[in-house]
Amino acid sequence: MGKRYFCDYCDRSFQDNLHNRKKHLNGVQHLRAKRVWYDLFRDAAAILQEEQTKKPCRKFLQTGQCDFGSNCRFSHMTEQDLEKLSAQVQGEQRSRELRQEGADVPPGTIEDWLEKRAKRLSVAQSN
Repeated sequence: MGKRYFCDYCDRSFQDNLHNRKKHLNGVQHLRAKRVWYDLFRDAAAILQEEQTKKPCRKFLQTGQCDFGSNCRFSHMTEQDLEKLSAQVQGEQRSRELRQEGADVPPGTIEDWLEKRAKRLSVAQSN
């Protein structure tokens, strides 16, 4: 049967040879899945900056769904989402400034981290 290659980004496996691996790694599905994976780890400031430059998606605003999903070139964030994101960015900047000044900032709890992670995953799945 031979060796098989498993792609963690796409959650797929296929026979491992040079042709199949190149075809998969250069494929549209793999590149999209890889981009979605790395987008989960972007900081809030980068996401906010990108979303503010985009125009709102009309179809998403009207129906709540978009055929393009995460590949849409328009923004799927509402005004409330943008406000929450900007508040998060400001909070991160304040804590960064406090750390630079040498003030004792208590580290976040595991519950905070899990809550933020769950929000990021739900946003990624909804897009």
